Amino acid sequence: QVQLVESGGDLVQAGGSLRLSCAASGNIFSINAMGWDRPAPGKQRELVATRGSGGRTSYADSVKGRFTISRDNAKNTVYLQMSSLKPEDTAVYYCKAEIMLGGGVAFYDYWGQGTQVTVSS
Repeated sequence: QVQLVESGGDLVQAGGSLRLSCAASGNIFSINAMGWDRPAPGKQRELVATRGSGGRTSYADSVKGRFTISRDNAKNTVYLQMSSLKPEDTAVYYCKAEIMLGGGVAFYDYWGQGTQVTVSS
């Protein structure tokens, strides 16, 4: 019923930049927060960045000042501008969205399939 499709992952040299995109489609009534997760040592996944429907943002300490999350609510799309990339940023990045389906009464989490970001030293 809902699909999250990511794009933009690539191989880049340390210090470079990438822009990830994630578009949500399907039987969507409303979207609350949208953001990005990635695997982390000792955790299943860590929050990289999130942006609420009202514009409030939150970032992992490891990416503050380097990554910027933005969103086009009209297109149900979230972006992650990644700059000054480091080898430790290498991961599969998963888009996450809190979505209420048409006819629904609650928000549920949905994830995309992931997009690979590889940063070479």
